[in-house]
Amino acid sequence: MEKSVSAPSTILLAPEDNVVVATLAIAAGDALPNGARAAVKVDAGHKIAIRPIRAGEPVVKYAQAIGRATADIAPGDHVHSHNLAFDRDRLAIGPQGTPEAASDADKARTFKGYRRADGRAATRNYIGVVASVNCSTTVCRAIAEEANRRILPKYEGIDGFVPIVHDQGCGMSSTGDGMANLHRTLAGYARHANFGGVLMVGLGCEVNQLTLYGQSGAGAEKRHFNIQEAGGSRRSVEKALGILEEIAAEIGKERRIAIPVSEIIVGLQCGGSDGLSGITANPALGAAVDILAAAGGTAILSETSEIYGAEHLLRSRAVNEAVAVKLDGLIAWWENYVAMHGASLDNNPSPGNKRGGLTTILEKSLGAVAKGGRSPLNAVYRYAERVTEHGLVFMDTPGYDPVSATGQVAGGANVIAFTTGRGSCFGCTPAPSIKLTSNTALFRAMEEDMDFDCGVVASGEASIAGLGREIFDLIVETASGRKTKSELFGYGDNEFVPWHLGATL
Repeated sequence: MEKSVSAPSTILLAPEDNVVVATLAIAAGDALPNGARAAVKVDAGHKIAIRPIRAGEPVVKYAQAIGRATADIAPGDHVHSHNLAFDRDRLAIGPQGTPEAASDADKARTFKGYRRADGRAATRNYIGVVASVNCSTTVCRAIAEEANRRILPKYEGIDGFVPIVHDQGCGMSSTGDGMANLHRTLAGYARHANFGGVLMVGLGCEVNQLTLYGQSGAGAEKRHFNIQEAGGSRRSVEKALGILEEIAAEIGKERRIAIPVSEIIVGLQCGGSDGLSGITANPALGAAVDILAAAGGTAILSETSEIYGAEHLLRSRAVNEAVAVKLDGLIAWWENYVAMHGASLDNNPSPGNKRGGLTTILEKSLGAVAKGGRSPLNAVYRYAERVTEHGLVFMDTPGYDPVSATGQVAGGANVIAFTTGRGSCFGCTPAPSIKLTSNTALFRAMEEDMDFDCGVVASGEASIAGLGREIFDLIVETASGRKTKSELFGYGDNEFVPWHLGATL
């Protein structure tokens, strides 16, 4: 008996599209909604033509060109790397719709957070041990380990001692983009609201001197010292424990209080995407972002190399021409940057992305931009720059998740929302990281790592708007102290990766 493949087994994302996306595995010969039959077996997340597409014509998904056909494609054909290639063309922008609205109750809503002395809101109460240079990373790890063993048990109100370590700080120019990026990133972490106190530890002779960072910090006064001046590694650990005991005695008294949701700052990430990411998880997160933005909160969209091909959609939503021009400048910089290294922005879809059904950077970008919902774009920031505007904003970062999220947290994100279709494992201490899956099979296979299943959109069990409301609730609960799966496992200490620009000397 013939099996009929119809929605939700396939999804037509826009009337203008000439492909549908399979939500379930489809066998050769299965009927498609337009009367054609699948020519070959097609996995979930992959594209199938529903109209004839001649070689050289655009393949259209989301009502936007995602590339051009490299061969004639018949209805029912699998559309992927063998017959679709990257192209710079853009189609006319179709209606993007209106943002999800926030009710009066949303705008009046609060979360349970910490109010710091400088007025900012925190979702966690950590103490940071920050290395100024790679040479002090081992000592910083030892300090945090000993503090968690000897000090933390005394204070129920402290989430833990976190080593913030990296591979930079010396062997680099003291001027230029590389040092500027590192300095903004470390300064951003040192003042992050989720750190009630911070200790910075240097070696002493590095390029990135501790004196560059001053003495101010969030909550308890930030302290710093150099290993060489302390008399060596073991003495540095003991010296640090004395300082951290003083900080812990102060911030261990902190308690959660009601804070408006307008003070939540969410960093938006996607990694290990598949063909359903732009259909389920990303737009569902976007719906949550619209509610948060309308309630006065902030969402940071990033990964500049992964909005390439869809930047015109963001540009059309810029609140003024200055914001639009700033976004244009980032795209031009990235085109020059990758060309200098003999690369192409279309190299971005990883092997895992392609196995999941994504073919070109244009296709991936159109889905990635959906994380930002439909709200106006209010500002554009440099990497790790402090975010001060509310609503939807953009921060320039690479697409590599640890580097991108590090910049967002340095800019002030106190929650990370991370969508995945392949199963990325990630944490970003001191900010909790919520993991949202694009498909139910992944959620079931990796439930110990994943927080929320957006695959129910593909199965027809839930709507984008309904899931957006649930994700908004989850963000508020997480900001109030609900532990994410990555926090429960212990992710976060190794995912601090500042963007490295410039020569290693």
